Amino acid sequence: MGTHGHARGLSGLGPATLNLKRPEPASRGRFITIEGGEGAGKTTQVRLLVAALERAGIPARATREPGGTSGGEAIRRILLEGDSEKWDMISEALLLLAARKEHVVRLIAPSLAEGIWVVSDRFADSTLAYQGYGRGLSLEDLAMLHRFALGSFAPDLSVILDVPAETGLTRAAARGNVGDRFERLDRAFHERLCQGFRKIAADDIARCALVDGSRDQPTVQRAILDVVEERLGVSL
Repeated sequence: MGTHGHARGLSGLGPATLNLKRPEPASRGRFITIEGGEGAGKTTQVRLLVAALERAGIPARATREPGGTSGGEAIRRILLEGDSEKWDMISEALLLLAARKEHVVRLIAPSLAEGIWVVSDRFADSTLAYQGYGRGLSLEDLAMLHRFALGSFAPDLSVILDVPAETGLTRAAARGNVGDRFERLDRAFHERLCQGFRKIAADDIARCALVDGSRDQPTVQRAILDVVEERLGVSL
């Protein structure tokens, strides 16, 4: 399957606006993204959602961005390691788009075509939030890059975990590692990031669901499962 054929696509009206298309056959997989700032709990919730889907008899696969393929993982290492100002912000965005193109072509689209549901830890909304709202790149330019690389390809559902910046950074620090380049950016960046994710969710309520990620893990998991059941018509 090409990268222009699945589910919902970016419109020309804005970077976070998606046009709904007619539902695809039930045999196709569905593409779900889990988004949010640092320390939001995305990785844990991706794992729990994939497990819930598999218990319900739905074949599912977890992945992440940047990453998901050998090329994407190589770009991930380049992007996340080193000084926080290692990359010019436009170069950073282009590297992310290169990794995403590989991710869609080599893993996501083929999986969906085989009827496998894909749950990704981050996708295009993170680029809008980090490089757009956080770094200050033009949202229109980022949307144009997305359309150039992926055409109308976009998730069926994006769950955005809403966690205050201070809470998320405290959680991230508690993991005990040094933190990647983005975690080490200043508090003002993370506040802009948090507001950016909220704006993305508000601008596209058909695709996005904002979930309070500051609650305990089981409560957040149940909220995500409820959204998936309601939006995508499955029982989990």
